[in-house]
Amino acid sequence: MSVWNPDNIRDIAESVGVVNLNNDVTENLARDVEYRIAQVLEESLKFMRHSKRTLLTTQDVAQALRVLDVEPLYGYESTRPLRFGEASLGPGQPLFYVEDEEVDFEKLINAPLPRVPREVSFTAHWLAVEGVQPSIPQNPTAADSRNLELVSKGPNANSTLAAMSGSGNVAVKPLVKHVLSKELQLYFEKVCSAFLDETSEEYRTSGYSSLREDPGLHQLVPYFVQFIAEKVTHSLKDIFVLTQVMHMAEALVQNKSLYVDPYIASLVPPILTCLIGRQLGSNADLPEQFALRDLAASLLGLIAKKYSHSSHTLKPRLARSCLKSFLDPSKPFGAHYGAIIGLHAVGGPEAVRVLIVPNLATYASLLKDGIAEDNPRRPEAEKVLGALVAVLATLREGRMPLSNGHTGVVTDELRARLNGKVGELIAGKIAEAGEVQMAHAILEA
Repeated sequence: MSVWNPDNIRDIAESVGVVNLNNDVTENLARDVEYRIAQVLEESLKFMRHSKRTLLTTQDVAQALRVLDVEPLYGYESTRPLRFGEASLGPGQPLFYVEDEEVDFEKLINAPLPRVPREVSFTAHWLAVEGVQPSIPQNPTAADSRNLELVSKGPNANSTLAAMSGSGNVAVKPLVKHVLSKELQLYFEKVCSAFLDETSEEYRTSGYSSLREDPGLHQLVPYFVQFIAEKVTHSLKDIFVLTQVMHMAEALVQNKSLYVDPYIASLVPPILTCLIGRQLGSNADLPEQFALRDLAASLLGLIAKKYSHSSHTLKPRLARSCLKSFLDPSKPFGAHYGAIIGLHAVGGPEAVRVLIVPNLATYASLLKDGIAEDNPRRPEAEKVLGALVAVLATLREGRMPLSNGHTGVVTDELRARLNGKVGELIAGKIAEAGEVQMAHAILEA
């Protein structure tokens, strides 16, 4: 049984020339009309609620019809209520219509003209620079700020304070969430797409140059940091993407106009992932993997050098992370390679002397097994061996050249002492290169 009267369906059908409708047809059409009206009302109520209103307007109904792909009504507006008049066509047949508004032409013609609006003008000023509000006429003064602090801020707040400030009846607008301008949003999208464009190296170079040198990008720094973290998290198999986001992080750190200190804690984890991560890219990308780790190590050293003054625990935490990966035998040789060059980049020769040399005697056995002929991890182990020899060579920096009869050959006695210090494999490499000064520096470490 339909709530909608089937007689209305029959009357409308007769008005368009359809007569003698079956009762079942009128009943089904009445149910369909009832369903359609309920659907329109439901969509209209959604527009009303999202508009924070409790009164349903004709505009809500028109929007609901448009959403339902139905031609909206014309000739009605919701800015003022409709006035209906009643006319009688005969006994018991009233007709309601919308009354037209009467306009007095004499009053309309003699009404004074409206005032000419002022010309539109624009001016620009700095609202804040690095979080500090400049003292200019466009910005509120310190006295205004103190008055705002005295304003009553709640239903139970002290009204005496509001009276003291002279603004007892002033409603203070709540702080709104900052929204990036369209220009900055477009710049962010263009720069990110430039870094990830594999087809044009010139496009990537221009994006890198812009991010490294352009001022006025303070609002975009957290968005770039978040973009780097997301790409590293979801693109561990793509060496190209990881390399480009490391270049992006490098450009942010090298930009002298940006204040990146608060975001270093969020920027370091993705860099460490590219430095000491277990698996970066595929097995076929071995040279690219080590190139990425070299880039991450240099970037980590730059961060440690530039921001250690603002965070005294930055260098120890970075060194601890690299040392933990270096001392973990379950990690692949690629992670050990990143840990070794990372320790040297963060702490220099002193970190090599204190953290790497004391552990080489134990690590040499693991490295010796990896460098065996039948070991599939031999290429990675050879890279680690080369990295160890390279960082150990930095220990001779600042040392006086050997004299007084010292030759450039590592003697058997010196090599035996070196074997106990760094292991037979590394000692053999040093002896082959004739690095007597390096050997003495290692033994004195």
